[in-house]
Amino acid sequence: MTTQAVRRSRMFTYGLPLILLLGLLLQACVPAAAPAAQESASEEAMEETAGNVTVYGTELPADAKPYDEQVYRVAADINQSSSTFDFPVAVYNRYCLADHFQDTLVSLDKDFNVIPGAAESWEVSENGKVWSFHLRPGQVWSDGTPLTAYDYEATFRLTATPEHGWDFSWFYSFLADGGIKNWSKIIAGELPPEELGVRAVDDLTLEVETEDVFPPLPGVMKFAFTLQKKALEEHGPYYNSSLETSVSSGPFVLAEFDPGNKIAIEANPTYKGFRPPLLKRIECIFMDPSTFFAAYQNGDIDKVPYGALTPADFELILADQEMASNYLRHFGDFRTDYLLFDTFTEPFSNLDVRKAFAHAVDRENIVASVYGEIKAMPAYSMLMPGYPSSDTEGNLREYQNFDCDLANEHLAAAGYAGGEGFPDQVMMLRGEAPAMSAVYQAVAASISECLNINIEISNVDRKVYMDALNAKPTQLTFGAVDYGMDFLDPANLLGNVWKSGGRHSWINDEFDTLVTEAAGMVGNPELRDQMFRDAERVLVDDVGGIFIAHRWAGDLMQTWVQGTVRDPDSQGITGWHWGNDQDISLIYITE
Repeated sequence: MTTQAVRRSRMFTYGLPLILLLGLLLQACVPAAAPAAQESASEEAMEETAGNVTVYGTELPADAKPYDEQVYRVAADINQSSSTFDFPVAVYNRYCLADHFQDTLVSLDKDFNVIPGAAESWEVSENGKVWSFHLRPGQVWSDGTPLTAYDYEATFRLTATPEHGWDFSWFYSFLADGGIKNWSKIIAGELPPEELGVRAVDDLTLEVETEDVFPPLPGVMKFAFTLQKKALEEHGPYYNSSLETSVSSGPFVLAEFDPGNKIAIEANPTYKGFRPPLLKRIECIFMDPSTFFAAYQNGDIDKVPYGALTPADFELILADQEMASNYLRHFGDFRTDYLLFDTFTEPFSNLDVRKAFAHAVDRENIVASVYGEIKAMPAYSMLMPGYPSSDTEGNLREYQNFDCDLANEHLAAAGYAGGEGFPDQVMMLRGEAPAMSAVYQAVAASISECLNINIEISNVDRKVYMDALNAKPTQLTFGAVDYGMDFLDPANLLGNVWKSGGRHSWINDEFDTLVTEAAGMVGNPELRDQMFRDAERVLVDDVGGIFIAHRWAGDLMQTWVQGTVRDPDSQGITGWHWGNDQDISLIYITE
């Protein structure tokens, strides 16, 4: 890495937690400039504006097609069953083109810093438990109804209602140590939704109260989508699944709704939020994922997500200079693939056994030959470089680097010299598709060959896997799994995943203390960052898990799709960035 790149990485890694988590506590508010595009959004102003302009009166870039041709086309899996557009209704069962009918309270910039969204500013009380979010004035729904804090209040209460059965309800329960007040009790039916720590103070002020001091709260509000209180009461939560009842406070409105064939949204002329779009229309065309790449090659769609690209597709992309330049690789949700153990029972209760396994994995070769370097990078820790408090300089690599001689020294120290007497193992997989099954086959082969032991792969149904993982005591002795972030803070991927009593059967008191103290720390971002770094060092040295690879995500874009999606972040990474809602409003179609 060059000196300049190292400097950028350090600035990014140390600066992010301050802006994302703790700096917010020290600021009375976060100012936000009103979008200039909205100043000329009236019909009268549009008539006076010359040139190629949007419905808001914004002039398109000089190389843009006429506004009527600003149509962006994407594909959707025709085999997938969906029922809603709206995050508060069902997170895991949404139609394509979701999340365009409202704005979340906050958004993230290219470097994952929290920035204003529907809320223009926020502050926290002296005790650090009550956050006040102030909505931008003048925001309206497409039916003319003002957007207010009461819409957000009604939405949060819906998601906490046990009868609603929200499929993301676990998330705020996940934050029980410091998350939204009374969330877990309401989900359990012990309190009514009206007791939730989310309440409208007035039309433009929403309060969010937490159980304890919880610095990441503003970043968590990236999930604070809203439904319209009026439509919710009149039509129920699925009102957006109908042209007749759909209503939007976001940048687009529903224009066509024919699931299985085509869904289309168009620029919302009443939109007063922070991301007015340059596009006039987005179309979602349903097809089998096996045809996505062919449709792209024919010019029928403008984007193909990495998950729909086969190894053969990637070979063609990398062999074609233009396509390769239009594959925009990005972090996705900072997903890491890793191995896990039941460290409470033999043989994995022995640290030397775990270290032997960790040093027996040839990650570099597995990434190059099985994943492909366009899809992953070798992992030696949980946090992908670029995530807050991550090891961007490779300081943790030594703890789990591939070294077969060292691996065998540890195995011998555990009493299994040359693999003699080591019990046969079964590596359980969580219903993995062929591509990831091949990865873990390669991991098992690397360990087996290095240590002269037997490992069998068992790829089971996801529910069977999760039931075994979550059983107390666990029924999963040795397995593989992946995890991506739930919110952008080390308290998530370190604390929520690895702390004692959590997801995995591993306990380390030093780790627990570091993560617990860091998670609630305010006023000292440098120390908080260092404590998380120290905690991750404990995790990899004590081999709570064996980290295999950090997955790159990416999208294959057509050359004629231009805009900020092609702009690099401070680390030089282009493409869509999770939580950055602005890019969709700033792409356009060129001639």
